[in-house]
Amino acid sequence: MTSLFGNPQVPAPVNPARPRLDLSGPILTRAFETLVAGADKHGGIEQWIDALKLKSRMIRQALEQGHPADMPLDTFKSLCAFMASVRRRVGPYLEQPGWSDMVAAITELVDESNEALPVDERLAAFCAHFPQDKKHRWVRDLAAELLHGLDYERYPLMCRWVWDKKANTGVIREIWFDDNIDNITLDIPDGFETYLVLREELSQFLTDNGVFRDVLWYVDMLCAKVYADYISAQGGLYL
Repeated sequence: MTSLFGNPQVPAPVNPARPRLDLSGPILTRAFETLVAGADKHGGIEQWIDALKLKSRMIRQALEQGHPADMPLDTFKSLCAFMASVRRRVGPYLEQPGWSDMVAAITELVDESNEALPVDERLAAFCAHFPQDKKHRWVRDLAAELLHGLDYERYPLMCRWVWDKKANTGVIREIWFDDNIDNITLDIPDGFETYLVLREELSQFLTDNGVFRDVLWYVDMLCAKVYADYISAQGGLYL
């Protein structure tokens, strides 16, 4: 009789395990304290948060007012000015025929019909519009910045400077809890779930330290501070 109604012993589908991030509380605390102290010398951290909000608003206006395929080149140039790893390499795509290729890639990335696709697939599809070489690794950052700016809550910051598994560099490595971090390679995927888990853990850290408003914006500020400290230690290295 059991076979007529299905096997009750069949387990329900299980979601894939989420990445586990072992982050250092002391490193995060030090970065947060120096972030706040440094911002206080320049008008307060709220001004920096407002700057991030302005950047997001500019991206939304550029891509949502009219069809993305009709975005003026000058508008795109103004967006690139706020993306360090993009503005240094985007030059060939600011004139034809590169500009047409760029517009096609952006239009597909933000097309509402593709929103149901996994985020990692959308990023990969965007990158596939460009040569797959070291000189074009920045296009991943561009796609990540555009999605993040369009919907801050839905898309965490997914730039390579936050985590780049291939290079074993980024914010995650700098805040990892391991005294031997300089001699190990982290086996952490650089996909959507990793960035989402990072944002969740940093949000919890910030809340525990008294941040209750604009938490997601503070997460980005904290990440930027950690990476800025890394750049400084490397003598001005940029992705």
